[in-house]
Amino acid sequence: LGTLGIHHAEVLIGVFIGAVTFTGSVVAYLKLAARINSKPLVLPGKNALNVGALVVLLVLTVLFTIEPALWLLVAATAVALALGWHLVASIGGGDMPVVVSMLNSYSGWAAAASGFLLGNDLLIVTGALVGSSGAYLSYIMCKAMNRSFLSVIAGGFGIEAPSGSDVDYGEHQEITAQGAAEALAAARSVVITPGYGMAVAQAQYPVAELASKLRARGVEVRFGIHPVAGRLPGHMNVLLAEAKVPYDVVLEMDEINDDFADTDVVLVIGANDTVNPAGAEDPSSPLAGMPVLTVWEAGQVIVFKRSMASGYAGVQNPLFFRENTAMLFGDAKTRVEDIV
Repeated sequence: LGTLGIHHAEVLIGVFIGAVTFTGSVVAYLKLAARINSKPLVLPGKNALNVGALVVLLVLTVLFTIEPALWLLVAATAVALALGWHLVASIGGGDMPVVVSMLNSYSGWAAAASGFLLGNDLLIVTGALVGSSGAYLSYIMCKAMNRSFLSVIAGGFGIEAPSGSDVDYGEHQEITAQGAAEALAAARSVVITPGYGMAVAQAQYPVAELASKLRARGVEVRFGIHPVAGRLPGHMNVLLAEAKVPYDVVLEMDEINDDFADTDVVLVIGANDTVNPAGAEDPSSPLAGMPVLTVWEAGQVIVFKRSMASGYAGVQNPLFFRENTAMLFGDAKTRVEDIV
């Protein structure tokens, strides 16, 4: 009877984690795809709702363990689905990188629970590896983004997220590939700050070629890497290493930030939230408090983007409207090749 009870508990725990992961992943996708508002959903008593849902799930688990019934399983699944939706909906777009990593972790724990259920050691081990590494990665990302790990995974518990504001920043300036090439040719110091857009365009190879040509002309070229640039920490480092960019010119945010004031030109290639001045200057922004690359301190900033669309956080970037910033629109790989 004890073994059977444990078996029943494993069923409900596996369903609970899987259901939370499923609806949480759907909401995260909808936020990142701009299908729903990226701002955090703040329902009255949202923390009490989360705690209440966990208590209900605990009661249902105990009842199901004692006397399994289909209606208990269905009820637990429905509550878990609602909890997954609410947890992620309560988190702002600026924290989405951490949420995506945590959802990946949850899927690992769901697999581990299934491994116990099926008596499959391999599933237990692989699930635990995915779960623990995802949780640790999320912790690292929270530290890099100056966020509270517990508050993020608990659906913004204890935090009243800033709402941000719709500000008219004026008109942006545009530049051509020819203009960008001339600016780079006249520069003595260049910093390249890549983001996920570089990965999407597979632009790392022409970027490496551009850096090589500039260095051959005697220009000092370095790369500034934000801890959460791309989809995961280290994403940009891997892409640049793949393109054979020398490791000694690839610097972390803390190493490069003090040098932007002495830099002639910064190329922002496919980055958005990681170079947003609002993180450092606007306490009402959803990105407030997040460390960013202070690229705006350079003499000239050239931003490679497909459009003026917002990034992960779903907020506009005032950098794009500064006097020393020019936008170079189009596919990043094509534009860099044009400059080369």
